[in-house]
Amino acid sequence: MFQFEEKYILKNKMVEITPLEKFHESELFKISNTKEIWEHFTENGFGKENFTTYISNAINNRKKHLEYPFIIKDLRINKIAGMTRIYAIDNNLKNVKIGHTWIGKNFQGTGLNKNCKFLLFEFLFEKMHMERIGFGASSKNIKSIKAMESVGCIQEGKLRSFLPPLSKSSERLDIVLLSILKNEWLTKTKNELQQKLKRYS
Repeated sequence: MFQFEEKYILKNKMVEITPLEKFHESELFKISNTKEIWEHFTENGFGKENFTTYISNAINNRKKHLEYPFIIKDLRINKIAGMTRIYAIDNNLKNVKIGHTWIGKNFQGTGLNKNCKFLLFEFLFEKMHMERIGFGASSKNIKSIKAMESVGCIQEGKLRSFLPPLSKSSERLDIVLLSILKNEWLTKTKNELQQKLKRYS
């Protein structure tokens, strides 16, 4: 059963995922202050004031048992690389979501995200005994959708007109829904993802 008070630490040779703390803010800000990172987020963390609010909200949401935010550290160079969160946790239905994930520009395309997702999937399915992990992304965020598909997630539908427009001249946006199931992970996806990770070892 998932416990918000527990300090969960997930780690392999390439990446370490640990709970977000306030003292991480300054290092995270250095790699987050790029407009492209925040283009598809409902929370705007661009700029010092916005980012401070973003971090405070994430920490407070853990205290409220709404989300569990992690930092992502690249162990190859011992640097913080980004953030991710577990949220919508339902211990009774054994459903959970992963999201609010971002990685600094210099860490993108290095295999860090795939390693991160492997650890989270293994933890949630095999340690927390969850049955389903859900994801969502703006239909305009093709890069994120492809990244989720590359780790074994399957598209299952859309929430139409769910997000506000990116600009005054554009329309409201759909959210693409994806998921991965425990039986998919254990019988197929875990092995496939392990094979993909060998490229980065």
